[in-house]
Amino acid sequence: MTSLGLPTGIRACLFDLDGVLTRTATVHAAAWKEMFDAFLRERDGPGFRPFDAVADYDEYVDGMPRADGVRSFLASRDIRLPEGGPDDPPERDTVHGLGTRKNAIVLRKIKELGVEAYEGSVRYVHAVRAAGLRRAVVSSSANCRDVLVAAGIEDLFEVRIDGVVAAERKLPGKPHPDTFLAAAEELGVRPAQAAVFEDALAGMEAGRGGAFGFVVGVDRVGQAEALRAHGASVVVKDLDELLGGSA
Repeated sequence: MTSLGLPTGIRACLFDLDGVLTRTATVHAAAWKEMFDAFLRERDGPGFRPFDAVADYDEYVDGMPRADGVRSFLASRDIRLPEGGPDDPPERDTVHGLGTRKNAIVLRKIKELGVEAYEGSVRYVHAVRAAGLRRAVVSSSANCRDVLVAAGIEDLFEVRIDGVVAAERKLPGKPHPDTFLAAAEELGVRPAQAAVFEDALAGMEAGRGGAFGFVVGVDRVGQAEALRAHGASVVVKDLDELLGGSA
């Protein structure tokens, strides 16, 4: 495994999507900001405190299921809304309504801007496949399959555990390890035989909490120390830095 930068005994790689494989993390951050700023402006008036697309995104919503992200950020501002339900329309001021509103913005931005995969990450996944390791995508996004298809990389993965699957199976999202554990189980490996690849602090905690064999933190925004503090075994700026390295 030294050519992949992984410890001996790793048999599967579990990849987050946004920020690890594709450049959609910035799209999600922008969508959260657009949605929350409009909500806060209407609620608090022109002097509202805006959503910070870096600090608030990293701390409260990155990597989490959509409704959990809404709850987390609103709690940070001491705002309480009715829970509502998954079928709430985007104009309804409920937890699920705001989540639906944010998702509509994401889909609009993806349609306008397209989806770009990180070339270094794609090279790494090809190397992982060539080495005979199993591969899964683990994402809280309900749009995971559409993004994989748009980026042209769906065929690189054997298993997809995303927001749709998690909802169907009632799996709690990151920072809980359950979605990663489900992916490892589908690939037929124990957690200790799987490596987790994540850029979100919630994903780091999921990797650590699931006792996975190796946790790779991908630092796209200058939070290397925070990734290590939350459980990263190693931190890289792009996955192809691992090629030819040793764990």
